[in-house]
Amino acid sequence: MIKREKVVNILQSTVFNREITVLGWVKTFRNNQFIALNDGSCMSNIQIVVDFANTSEDILKKITTGAAISITGQLVESLGKGQSVEVKATAIEILGESDAEKFPLQPKKHSLEFLREIAHLRFRTQTFNAVFKIRHKLAFAVHQFFNDKGFVYLHTPIITASDAEGAGEMFRVTTLDFDATPRNEDNSINYKEDFFGRSANLTVSGQLEAELGAMALGEVYTFGPTFRAENSNTTRHLAEFWMIEPEVAFADLEDNMNLAEDLLKYVIKYAINHCPEELAFLTNRLAEEEKNKPQAERSDLDLMAKLQFCLDNNFERLTYTEAIEILKRSKPNQKKQFKYLIDEWGADLQSEHERYLVEKHFKKPVILTDYPADIKSFYMRMNEPDEQGRKTVRAMDILFPGIGEMVGGSQREERLDYLKTRMGEMHIPEDELYWYLDTRKFGTAPHAGFGLGFERLVLFVTGMTNIRDVIPFPRFPKNAEF
Repeated sequence: MIKREKVVNILQSTVFNREITVLGWVKTFRNNQFIALNDGSCMSNIQIVVDFANTSEDILKKITTGAAISITGQLVESLGKGQSVEVKATAIEILGESDAEKFPLQPKKHSLEFLREIAHLRFRTQTFNAVFKIRHKLAFAVHQFFNDKGFVYLHTPIITASDAEGAGEMFRVTTLDFDATPRNEDNSINYKEDFFGRSANLTVSGQLEAELGAMALGEVYTFGPTFRAENSNTTRHLAEFWMIEPEVAFADLEDNMNLAEDLLKYVIKYAINHCPEELAFLTNRLAEEEKNKPQAERSDLDLMAKLQFCLDNNFERLTYTEAIEILKRSKPNQKKQFKYLIDEWGADLQSEHERYLVEKHFKKPVILTDYPADIKSFYMRMNEPDEQGRKTVRAMDILFPGIGEMVGGSQREERLDYLKTRMGEMHIPEDELYWYLDTRKFGTAPHAGFGLGFERLVLFVTGMTNIRDVIPFPRFPKNAEF
């Protein structure tokens, strides 16, 4: 391959009047003379000046939007506005042609809905260049955060036989022939004939397995794909998404909240420090979008200000019970503007309630704790009943503006008898989770952990409004393209 220089380095160069070779894709070609070239190394293009009088007509015709080309020429200071350097081409090679009439990404503004339909090409737009560069930096920051704290990165299984959430919304994994499925005498499926000899699914969480690691290694985290067979077509749900799940031995709910807040602030700050060009672009993009909204729906803060606001403020911490009282007294509830009205303790908070607390009442991220046991998972540590006899668990959710729930976690139930009681109440067979119960039989200890939906984090940091726009190849009902 030809030795080339990347656009990101060329644009920062101060050594001029030297020959360089740059490879990339044509963004625009104006007046048969000026090529805007991008190679993906940064958001900015470099201007190539073509000597059209001495360039063959055949080459000029093939310099079209989307074409891949190689340019050799002199790097010089630019006299034009908007760029400090440019390349005066002496040789042009067409590496890959692009039919200008058929290429769907013409140099104009495209709607995000249209770009979702051509997700295999949307990487080539500035918006998605910025989004996926930030996604990369956030993923790197997550690993750096935990590595610096001495955590062990644990790869938990993607194929499992357990449902960590108890939700039952799982994708089955099987090699059985659908047209000749082996059956038992009662006509149920005979999974003994299947590949694993039992029913298996794609994981909904790595938490239970991570707890096993934490009970020996102290501090572990998982960061991998998870799957939910939820028939949901909202802007906040995916069938395949990535989860960050730390588990920490000898930790309580307070430790858990501190770790989660520290993580969120660390990765947001990392993005601000390492993605200035991308965030500036997305801030301007979001500002243009806001102009089309009614005044009442516009955000008080732009994207950069919103990110900085999260760094500058401690997250508000309050119990579920305190939140219910705030919501019951709120104007939207009293005026029946909530879709789901809050009238009694025990209600499962919806996105509208979470966003009211964050965006209207406290106007900063909120951590809710001590939820009713009836609406939470079996593995969360039981509190002593309150004065009214209400049972709560040591759960915590972190709520963010524009997103709602960003993090869900808890102190885990380390007491064997309590755990078995909760499993019985929720009809979870003990024999299927014998390995999980063993951690409570042999050297049990207080421990805690949480799950952070990575796409929701990327959604918040980029200011995008649809979760399908922050994962390269979104999976959702009736869609599994690419």
